[in-house]
Amino acid sequence: MNGSPLILHVDDDEDILWVTSLALESVGGLAMVQCDSGFKALDLAREHQPNLFLLDVMMPEIDGVETLKRLREIEGFENTPAIFLTAKASRENIQALMDAGAIAVLPKPFDPMTIASEIVALWQSAFQAQMSTENVA
Repeated sequence: MNGSPLILHVDDDEDILWVTSLALESVGGLAMVQCDSGFKALDLAREHQPNLFLLDVMMPEIDGVETLKRLREIEGFENTPAIFLTAKASRENIQALMDAGAIAVLPKPFDPMTIASEIVALWQSAFQAQMSTENVA
């Protein structure tokens, strides 16, 4: 798979959803679906079959880590790359999020002019790594 991913973006902050949509769709030309909760993300993932998860960490009901865990339980999403967006990008937090299965952790606030290219580069790198792992097996 080349090109760019269909992104499932989950964030409980309406302003972040808007800015991210603007940055990724309008500036970056990427396709995405968005929602404001982890529970909604589970339904949207089944419906839209995204290639990449972009998850806020701190959300009510279920946080980003739990959302990712539940998304990974859905058939077909076991290895879907995930990127966390967080305002708490300390070294310890980043390591914990990477340990939870993320391919990257991007800090908030982010640069709306560059985030789309960053995400595409991370996704392509993860996809290439996955392909080489599958070819070895």
